[in-house]
Amino acid sequence: MIPETSYDIVVVGAGPAGSTAALYAAKKGASVLLLDKKREIGSPIQCAGFLPDASEVKALLPEADLPGALKNYPDSCVLQPIRTQRIIPPNCNAKEFAVKGAVLDRRRYDQYLAEQAAEAGAELMVKTRVTKIQGTTVETSGIFGKHTIRAKAIIGADGPNSLVAKSRGLIMKPEARETSVAIEYQVRNVDIDPDALEMYFGKDYVPGGYAWVFPEGKDRANVGIGIRSCMAEKGVSAKEYLHRFIKKHPVAGPKLKNAVIMNVIAGIIPVNGAPANTATADSLVVGDAAGHIIATNGGGIPPAMIAGKIAGETAAEFAAGKCDLEEYDRRWRAQFGQALETSVQARQIMDGIMKSDALMNAAFRFISPEQMKVMQCGKLPGPVKLGLQALSRGKK
Repeated sequence: MIPETSYDIVVVGAGPAGSTAALYAAKKGASVLLLDKKREIGSPIQCAGFLPDASEVKALLPEADLPGALKNYPDSCVLQPIRTQRIIPPNCNAKEFAVKGAVLDRRRYDQYLAEQAAEAGAELMVKTRVTKIQGTTVETSGIFGKHTIRAKAIIGADGPNSLVAKSRGLIMKPEARETSVAIEYQVRNVDIDPDALEMYFGKDYVPGGYAWVFPEGKDRANVGIGIRSCMAEKGVSAKEYLHRFIKKHPVAGPKLKNAVIMNVIAGIIPVNGAPANTATADSLVVGDAAGHIIATNGGGIPPAMIAGKIAGETAAEFAAGKCDLEEYDRRWRAQFGQALETSVQARQIMDGIMKSDALMNAAFRFISPEQMKVMQCGKLPGPVKLGLQALSRGKK
């Protein structure tokens, strides 16, 4: 494919955020070029792939305008429907609550989203890397050659190490930047509950984070951990923690003892919210590039796609001379900014508690399953906040 020399909008990154942005920009009549550095959209996989049902997202983010693909998508994208979420603290006294959603085949889902954007009129170039951004001119290199492309607006959906964000100063100060290191395996031949997401806590297995077992079918699962390096044992890698969890955890170990590893996935997750600004006069960032992650659970698909819709529509309006691009920042914060900030506050309170399994067990004793569900989705009930703050000060 040979691109045009100019477009209204260039979107960098064809994950859920970027493809959603391209779709809604094209729907509003903008000319859109969607770029992705991968050879194949959705591969390699970027996350464990749980997507809450739209009813769950809407109940907890009532101001959010949900994109269509959060509500409806092909059955072929679903690996396993989910009905239960189970939380296992260090003492293994599990609590659970009902949750409706699905573990997705991210490759198929991401490709579905990119196809939707293309059908709406966006042009797509895979295996194409952005090498330089100067003003609103983008230089690319890849399988289709080298090109220089002008745009009225650039949307950066290019992940936590976003080139767009760096080129525009839309990043957190180094002292405020917090990330979690994630490593996960797609495994087979495991004895798991196929209807339940399981999340495990404990400083010996997952310092500053949690481990998970997400079913991908009857005897298949995504097993992984997300840890904070600053809270880990010196010299112990994320991979070593994951192997320790698989082999030695008293609950998960027996379920996973015969696991066969089919795929390895690794990455970083921003867990300290969004930077002060996510838009300039001619560029904006969305998804992981903008810190659109629920810090309490690392979930990023719903906020990325909600913000993607806002990004695409705002950029199209900007290209048509109807608004300033900075309006994007106000719009997404109005829809879910408070939930994002609250999730960071909850994560920060939990940091002190996670250093002690005794404190963690105490916290899980007084938090009800219903409150756990709310916390997982970026809210912090008042009584829970007070109780956690008391525990973090060492008061039982």
